This record gives sequence, structure tokens and C-alpha cells, in this order.
Amino acid sequence: MAMTVEGLGRSQIGLRMLCFKLWNSEENTQVCAPCQPGLPGGHPGSSLARFDRGWLAGLAFMFSTSILLQILACALYNNWWPMLAALMYVLVPMPCLFFGGGSTNFLTSREGGAWINAAKFLTGASAMGSLAIPAILRHAGLIETGAMFIEFTSFFILVCTVLCFHRANLDEDW
Repeated sequence: MAMTVEGLGRSQIGLRMLCFKLWNSEENTQVCAPCQPGLPGGHPGSSLARFDRGWLAGLAFMFSTSILLQILACALYNNWWPMLAALMYVLVPMPCLFFGGGSTNFLTSREGGAWINAAKFLTGASAMGSLAIPAILRHAGLIETGAMFIEFTSFFILVCTVLCFHRANLDEDW
């Protein structure tokens, strides 16, 4: 039984599901296209598939830690002004969604037109706003120094999470 994967496009999830169906349906003798030696990927029970789940769990843990620190910066000092920086966390991915087609690949490329350049500018401006808001609030005396540093740590963890996610998207192993 020969099946083609052209109808699925480049979706790694679709290829993995197809691989799982083929691997289980033919007494473990069928080798499908994404699982051939030399190609990235693996069978759903392989160590690579378990690594993908671990990678995703790690990203979820990092994101949750960032949000927890954001809330702790507010709750520990009984001042909810630092939550204003969380508004910027919502605004940072919007240019990617609207102008980049939901992908982060355009951020590292040199090509693009006016809309791509506008998306790069808006992403950078909102990222800098995430750092500037706690500093401005501290300078105005509205938050404590500890809350500002917790906000900076939260932002650093969030940026690391986004960079890891971007790196995982660049790899075709997902």
C-alpha cells in the first residue's frame, strides 16, 4: 500500500500522523517518507518524538514562569501598576500575526516590502515598551525597585521562550 504525502503539504504534524498510521497498520514493516533514513523526523514512539513533547513542555513551563513572575511583581508589593507591562506582552506578537502571516521567519530576513518593515518596527517598538514601562514606572515612583527587577526577569524569560519557539519553527523536525 503506497501512500503519498503531497496532499498534506509541509505540515510536520500531518506527516507524523500519517507516519503513525502507516507504521501501525502494516505490522511495523512499512517505512513512510518522513521516516526514511537521512530525513528529519521519527516514528511517534521514537526518542525524537518524545523530545518534541519535552521541548513543548519546556516552552510551556518557561511561558508559565514568565506570567507567574509578572503576577508576583504585582502581588508581592501590593501594587498592580506593573501589570501594565503585560499589555505589551499581548501587543508584541500582533505585527507577526497581521503582517507576517503568523510566522516569525520574516523578522530575520532582509527581504520584504513596506508592510514587512512596518511589522519589524512595530515588533521592536512593542518589545522595547515591555522594558521601558517598568523603568518609567519605577522612575515615577509608582512601583518598587524589586518589582521592576522581577518585571525585567519576567521579560527575559519570555524573550528566551520566544527565541526557543522561533528556533524550533526554523527546524523542520517539528
